[in-house]
Amino acid sequence: MTNLIGQYKRELSVALAYVLLLLILAVFARSFFTGNEVGDILVTSAPILIAAVGMTLVILARHIDISIGSQFSLCAVVAGLLAAAGVPMPLVALAAVGTGAALGAVNGTLVAGLGLPSIVVTLATLFILRYCLLWWLGGEAIRNLRERFQWFGLEQNSGQAVIVGVAVVVFAVFAVGLRFLAAGRAVYATGSDPEAARLAGIRPRRVVFVVFVVMGALTGLASLLMAVRFPQVDPKVGEGLELQVIAAVVVGGVAVSGGRGTLLGPLLGVLLLVTISPALVFLHAGAHWTKAVQGAIILIAVALEVLNRKRRKNVGASLVPQ
Repeated sequence: MTNLIGQYKRELSVALAYVLLLLILAVFARSFFTGNEVGDILVTSAPILIAAVGMTLVILARHIDISIGSQFSLCAVVAGLLAAAGVPMPLVALAAVGTGAALGAVNGTLVAGLGLPSIVVTLATLFILRYCLLWWLGGEAIRNLRERFQWFGLEQNSGQAVIVGVAVVVFAVFAVGLRFLAAGRAVYATGSDPEAARLAGIRPRRVVFVVFVVMGALTGLASLLMAVRFPQVDPKVGEGLELQVIAAVVVGGVAVSGGRGTLLGPLLGVLLLVTISPALVFLHAGAHWTKAVQGAIILIAVALEVLNRKRRKNVGASLVPQ
């Protein structure tokens, strides 16, 4: 039991923080639980969770992708334009996922193939994609979407159930894959020690390239699930997403140094961060504090990770014979 608690220490701390937030709402804002807020949180969390799954893979492999918001926006725009042109929804979904995978492949090639720092590469692609979208659409939303686009042509409750269901399936598949499949172990090994992974027969560069492609594909899927909730597609829909996703992953206990973490933590991190905004409204604190709170959470999470790393190094040093 002690080993289990130690293994999931960060996940448990996030779960406790979330429970504390719900208790505060139960005491000071009971109306939070009487409306549709809980259902809205689940629907809003679903696309962010899928994007967080992809980001988890990248961070586990000891990299980061801060262009995810711009990728998200571009994939949503592609889906919206095709839907407005009357393209069937299965092809729209395939195009959104394919566009994300292609963008991920570009980042993966620059990082894994050329050895460029991922933070520099993805910072560049973030601005390139953002300003290409601005030049392309001039900031105008895509309207006149076909009826079958919003909520996949279903009644709203059914469409919401589909969105949440897709997120649950994606989460379950990747959680099992990371835990039990050789591909999952390769991601952990690459993030822990690329050279040791190479000596063990793993190709770290290939792993890094694949995780960027997978993250791009998941971003495309997430953008579609977000876009179908509205009657028009806003080209700025992904702005700020990188903060939410990275915060959820880091808060959930995935080590920024790579090689450690589970998907349970990002799941809890997404729920916590998505709940913060409506919670602040119900607590009369103002939703404009959301970004500040998210930034503070990232800072605290990274600081805790650094302290834990130093503690482990000190423990290891104390075990070395003098």
